[in-house]
Amino acid sequence: MLAVLGLDTDTERVYRAMLAHRDDGLCALSQRLGLPEDKLRDCLDRLHALALVRPSGQAESAFRVLGPEQAMSLLLSRQQAELAAHQERVETARAAAAQLVAECSSLHRPSVGLHTEELTGAEEIRDRLARLAADARQEIMTLAPGGAHTESDLEASRGPNATLLERGVTVRTVYLDSIRNHQPTLHHVQWLRERGGHVRTAPGLPIRMIIADRREAVLPLDPTDASRGAVVLTGPGILTALCELFESTWHAATPLVPTVERDPDGLTPQHREALRLLAQGFKDDAIAKRLGVSTRTARRFAAELMEALEAHSRFEAGVHAVQNGWLPAHRT
Repeated sequence: MLAVLGLDTDTERVYRAMLAHRDDGLCALSQRLGLPEDKLRDCLDRLHALALVRPSGQAESAFRVLGPEQAMSLLLSRQQAELAAHQERVETARAAAAQLVAECSSLHRPSVGLHTEELTGAEEIRDRLARLAADARQEIMTLAPGGAHTESDLEASRGPNATLLERGVTVRTVYLDSIRNHQPTLHHVQWLRERGGHVRTAPGLPIRMIIADRREAVLPLDPTDASRGAVVLTGPGILTALCELFESTWHAATPLVPTVERDPDGLTPQHREALRLLAQGFKDDAIAKRLGVSTRTARRFAAELMEALEAHSRFEAGVHAVQNGWLPAHRT
C-alpha cells in the first residue's frame, strides 16, 4: 500500500507491527512476523534511513517508532522533494536535447565524426526502424513521449519485440506517466515484462528517441512535429551524449509494474500453472507452448519457483511444493 512512499511490503509490515507492539524487540518482531532476522534487519535499516525508527537507547534490540501521522507527513514531504528534483532534471534534459537536435538534425554542418541519414515519410522511417531492430545484438533504448498508442499499433509491435527478446536483446522503454491510465498499454507492458522487457514512466520526456546498441540513434528532425521526418545519427561523441540522456531519464523514471493477481501463496496464475506442468514432467518448450510464452520465459518461471521453494533441483521443488501445500500430495 505504501510502496509509492518508499516502503516495500515487508518493510511496511514491520512498521505496522512496531506501531501495534511498541515493546517488541528484534527477536519478538522476527517471531511475530515470521521474518528471518537478517531480513528484519534490512527492513529496520530501511525504516531508519527514512527516519521512521531509531534505537531507543534502553536496550540494543529496542526501538522508538515515529507515529503514523508524522511518518506520513515526512514521507510525503520527501516524495514531493524528489518529484520536484525529477521535474527539474527532466526540464534540463529537455532543453539540452532540443539544442542537440537543432544542431545535429539540420544536416548542414555536421560535427567531426558525426554521420547522419535523413528519413522522410512514415514508410521510410518504419523500414529503417525495422532494419535497426533486425541488426541489434545487445540493447534497444527508447524514449516514447507520444502518450498511449492505439491497440493496433501495440499489437503490430509485438512481433518485432518478441524477436528481439528471444535473441536476448535488452529492451528498455520510458513512456509518459499518462499511459498508466490506458488499459491496452498496461496489457502490452505486462506482455513485454513476461518476456523480459523493461518499462518505466516519467511525467515528461525530453525527446522521442530510439538507440540501438549504443551506436545508432533515431530522432525526429523537428522535436515539435514528428511527421516532418527523422534523422539517424552515428558517431561516438553524439551517441555518448544521447546514451547519457537516456540513462539519466531512465534512472529518474518510475518502474511500471502492472498489478498481477496473486493467490495466498504469492503465486500468479501463470506461476501456478507452470508449477503444475513442472510436477507432471513437462519440459521448458512444452510448458512455454502450454502457457503461450517464450521458452526463455518458461525457464524464468521455473527458476523463480525453485527460488521461492528453496529448491536446488526441479525434483526437490516438486517435493517442497507438496510439503508446502502448493501441490496435492496425490494426483489422480
